[in-house]
Formats: sequence, C-alpha cells, structure tokens
Amino acid sequence: MQFGWSADEAAAQAVMDAFVEAGGNLIDTADIYTVWSEKGDNPGGVSEEIIGRWMKSRRNRDQVVIATKVRGAMGVRGSEGRNSPYQREGLSRKWILKACEDSLQRLGVDYIDLYQVHWVDNQVPIEETLSALTDLVRRGYVRYIGCSNFSAWRLMQALWSSDKHGYESFVSIQPEYSLVAPTRYNFEHEIARVCETYGLGIIPYSPLAAGFLTGKYRRDQPLPQSVRAQEITHRRYSEQNWNILDKVLEIAGQRNAHPAQVALAWLLAKPQMTAPIVGANTVAQLKDLMPAAELKLSAEEFQALEEVSGWQRSRTELER
Repeated sequence: MQFGWSADEAAAQAVMDAFVEAGGNLIDTADIYTVWSEKGDNPGGVSEEIIGRWMKSRRNRDQVVIATKVRGAMGVRGSEGRNSPYQREGLSRKWILKACEDSLQRLGVDYIDLYQVHWVDNQVPIEETLSALTDLVRRGYVRYIGCSNFSAWRLMQALWSSDKHGYESFVSIQPEYSLVAPTRYNFEHEIARVCETYGLGIIPYSPLAAGFLTGKYRRDQPLPQSVRAQEITHRRYSEQNWNILDKVLEIAGQRNAHPAQVALAWLLAKPQMTAPIVGANTVAQLKDLMPAAELKLSAEEFQALEEVSGWQRSRTELER
C-alpha cells in the first residue's frame, strides 16, 4: 500500500528487487491502492501498475505470487479529496468481474494468484460474491480466493455457502493482527479458531501496528516524521501498548535485533501463521525486517510477549 503513496515508483522497484533477492516471493496489493494519496490525482490502481511494470521489466512473473483485492471505490479524486460520487464499488457480480479485468490489465498478467475480497459488502448476498469469484477461477483468471477484514461469523457464513453450493472456498484471510491491543484480541478471540479448524492461511496486515512496534515511537517524545503518525496516536497510545513496546525493545536489545524483527518473530512463532505482510518505503527499511524470518524466539521470550500483550479469556472460551 506504500507504492504510489509514501514510496514513488523508483523506490518501490528497488524495494521489490531487494525483497526477491532476499528470498521473498509474495507481493500483496489492492485495486484501491492508493486513492488516499495527496500526490496529485490518484484513481487507484497505481500500486498494481507499478508492480506490473516491475514484473514486465524483470521478466519474473513466474517467480512471484501476486495477491490483490477487490471491494473499494475507484476513480479520480474530487476537489474535496474524496472519490468521485459516480464511482461504483462493492462485491456484486458485475463489479467483481469488471474489477478483476481491470486489475489483470494494470498488473499486466494473465492470472492473479490470490484474489481477495477487501471487506464485507452488506448490500450483496455472499452467494453472489462467491459465485462470481468461482467463475473467475474456472475461467483461469484467478488461482485462489481469499478474504480480508471478515469477522468470524462472516467467515463461517462464506465457508458454509461454498460448501453448500459447490463454490470455490476462501483459502486465506488477511486480518489486522499484531501484539498491540486491541488487534491481538480481535483476531484471537474467534477468527483464529476458525482458521485453525478449517485450514485457512493467515497473512496479517499491519503486523508492526503501522510502525508502532518498530521503536520509532517512544513515551513522552515528539512524533517522528511519518505519514501515519496521527493514526498511531489515536489508535495505539495506551499504557498496555507502551508496556508491550518496552518488552519488545528489551528482547531486541538482548538479541541484538531490530524491534520490528522481534514483533514479526512472535507472529511467525504462531503455529497457524502463514506470512505477516510487511511494508517498506526503502531498501534500508526492508533490510531491517527480513531477518525476522530467521529469528527464533526462545520459549521464555515468546511467553513474555504473550503475557504482556495478553487479554482476559472467559471460562467458556478456555474450555472450548
């Protein structure tokens, strides 16, 4: 989501080059990235276009797994900084088929490896959405389908509908999930059990809590220069989250590691985890993150992070 926003095309291509060189192969984007950018007119699709030009110039389509999403409103920004009101959005059959066609064109590919619904559309029956996605898979335009930002009951509804009607089924979910409160609770309270029971891959976004767990935010200190700084202050500043950050920094110091590596290593130690999604504006930032794949927390370190970020489970939940 940084590409075309906080990272221009040259920076994005350098980051992707470094990512692949380090052994990475999954690149996740969305059609609406990055309509919120204030850098001129941005109708969405800019990130997909950057990734598409990069794959074409590197001739590496077969070496990367491309994941993108559908749901949000596309279109040029209006004079007041909002999407033009005539733009359509949602998860109707008509919009999904058109959006997929557009994403394929922007990416310059014949198929999308993982096509995800970005969030729920309350105006469209889940059966209509799954039927359209199934048609895309059977036509060869999409390999697998997934979802993002679904609650546990919505996820179960989709899995049940696929089973009942013979539709393609979601193979993954992309939730917000990290050590910080309340995102850990939001995921582990119910969704994690659904994923474990039905074998869904978990590819969480914002595993570093929009940068909060990188160590650049500190108690009683001025905000760093960041396009996401205000989001951090509104959503992350709490006593528990400061305590979580303190523990992350403590372990990072003991292991001579970057704080972000510790936060990512905690996620990777979760048995049901597939791959946290990281974002980088520069190659230097990426190089701070990638060693997390090799960082193995001790049982004591893992438990310390579990306890400081813990949430109170009810007796009913504990007995499940």
